[in-house]
Amino acid sequence: MRAVIWFLLTLAGGYGALVLFLYVAQRGLMYHPGTGPLPAPAETQLPEAQILRLRTADGLDLVSWYVPPKDDRKVVVYFQGNAGTLAERDFKARRLVDAGYGVVLLGYRGYGGNPGQPSEQGLYLDAQAVGAFLGREGIPPSRRVAYGESLGSGVAVQAAVEAAKAGEPLAGVILEAPFTTMGRAAQDHYPYVPAVWLVRDKYDSLDKIAGIAAPLLVMHGDADRVVHERHGRRVFEAAKEPKRGFWVPGGGHSDLEDFGAGNAVLDFLKSL
Repeated sequence: MRAVIWFLLTLAGGYGALVLFLYVAQRGLMYHPGTGPLPAPAETQLPEAQILRLRTADGLDLVSWYVPPKDDRKVVVYFQGNAGTLAERDFKARRLVDAGYGVVLLGYRGYGGNPGQPSEQGLYLDAQAVGAFLGREGIPPSRRVAYGESLGSGVAVQAAVEAAKAGEPLAGVILEAPFTTMGRAAQDHYPYVPAVWLVRDKYDSLDKIAGIAAPLLVMHGDADRVVHERHGRRVFEAAKEPKRGFWVPGGGHSDLEDFGAGNAVLDFLKSL
């Protein structure tokens, strides 16, 4: 009996240590900014991009990229996923720029050599800095489209909700492989711990999506092993009209462009 008790205590202690580790290290598991430097725009598929330096409300200077729109076209603000840098999204921006749209590729804090450490509230401040810049450029919210990829979907939804609450809704919102909440997405990967209660950066898009007050496009693949398609479906169901869904049989987490997502985005933009 004593041996059984010691075994159970050891097991409980090990489990507790695992939970503590995941709680303490969660942002290191959530954000993957990489270690390499950000290349110059000239070395990418977006050589005409201007290097944009954004000052956040908490005093950080972030490097992002900007291509102005042609005429009075809309500007797409792209919020990337949790890994890599904005330069790795150049091919998506290329398609938009070729169609005449403006693009801001936001460089998050802690990414691509930018100062600071990423967090939910920090990324929201980064997005607000983009909005302030576009306002100074004379581009109102009615000419802006928030495009959020995976992690960035949570930032895009928050930006849209803030604009709606200010009485100036965005022109549109595009969500690629979105999750309902970060906690629920983490729970899918860590079913053996109460991940939904441990996550500090919640990005609760499911609760917020009805308040974006803008046309919505949700894109998701049914073979996504990072964020299950049911997350995108639930976000879509909770959103108000007008909304479009682009559901991709066989589509994974980062290959939706191979299944026509780029054309779906352009069609959506033309409809706004």
